[in-house]
Amino acid sequence: MEQKLFARNFTFLILGQISSLIGNYTLKFALSMYVLEQTGSASIFAGLMALAMLPTIFLSPLGGILADRANRRNIMVALDTLSGLSILVSGFAISRGNDIFIIGALLIVLSVLGAFESPTVQACVPQMLSGDNIVKGNAIVNQVASIASLITPFLGGVFYTTFGITPILHAAAVCFFLTASLECFIKLDYKRAPQKMGIGTIIKCDVSVSMRFLRYEQPAILKLLLLAAVVSLFVAGTTVVGFPYLVRTVLGLSATHYGIAESAMGISSILGSLLVVVLAGRLRAHHLTVVLTSFGICVIPCGIAFLLPASAFTRYLILLAMFSLCQLGCSLFSTYAISIIQKWTPEHLMGKVMSYVFTLSMCAQPAGQVIYGALFDKFANSVYLVLIPSGILVCIIGLTSIRFFKNLEKHQIGNVSQ
Repeated sequence: MEQKLFARNFTFLILGQISSLIGNYTLKFALSMYVLEQTGSASIFAGLMALAMLPTIFLSPLGGILADRANRRNIMVALDTLSGLSILVSGFAISRGNDIFIIGALLIVLSVLGAFESPTVQACVPQMLSGDNIVKGNAIVNQVASIASLITPFLGGVFYTTFGITPILHAAAVCFFLTASLECFIKLDYKRAPQKMGIGTIIKCDVSVSMRFLRYEQPAILKLLLLAAVVSLFVAGTTVVGFPYLVRTVLGLSATHYGIAESAMGISSILGSLLVVVLAGRLRAHHLTVVLTSFGICVIPCGIAFLLPASAFTRYLILLAMFSLCQLGCSLFSTYAISIIQKWTPEHLMGKVMSYVFTLSMCAQPAGQVIYGALFDKFANSVYLVLIPSGILVCIIGLTSIRFFKNLEKHQIGNVSQ
């Protein structure tokens, strides 16, 4: 009998994700506006965000261990409740002064809680679904995140201008409480571990088991993780740093042009997830070679555009088209790659392996941003020297990965819990 995609558990998971992501993204956008308004310094907020990322990077592996050791439903309920309480307390405290300190503390607390929740949510998808529905489920989770990131800047801007920061904090708290309430209706199988060990022993044992699994039992998964991290480095560098720099600074176009481009890329990300849903039964590992190589093929014309005697608007249109295609491919690549990893990972290791996915991605993104930030500053008057070599390098990585993905597709993995 074919499994229903939107069964009870997955439906409540998605409804909870919608509520929490809207609250989270709207809150962070409003906080950025508030900090800029109060301090007049973009570097202060950038510093706060960078500081807030550190707990997520370092604590995600512990979040994976918790996801495999405890009831995942209860973890999500507890973490979303704590997030709501933290935001609610901050909303009352921010009016008493030291607002920048309170915002910084709130971002760090949310980062700590997120380090435990993200691996748990990712580990829940293969526990709720099986077969091609795992791919479709991950695509839908990605769509929800993409749509939330598309609409929340507008919501955050309107609500902040109209009501100020305190009501937004209260509304975000309500979103997290609503998420926790929805997650209470999720029912997942859970067997308590019979052995009793100290926390230090548990961490050492679980890290050892998961690393042995990746290094010796399924090294193909580890290689796929590392390849995905490399892709994340290039995408974060060229898209997150390069694209706004090229549009606003190099081409000298308005914020409106950049806003339109951001919306187009958000729509492309959604389309990439939809494509995964449509092609779920026909997608194979070797198709990721085509997607990866396409990243490079799309970046090269962006560099060539700055060698041609074209107007700023023509170059803008080329950048918009190529980076939108990159975003579509990135959404497809990440969704399907995660689905492969989930299908091949045993249930008792799912949380830990998903935490490694999250940690590697979190490390690669800021690294790519720093590297490409320095490169674009150095070659500000000849950005094609950054774009064209980057595109060629990504193409080479894509072409050299052909054998890896073919072997990955043929690889038969035994003893995998569905």
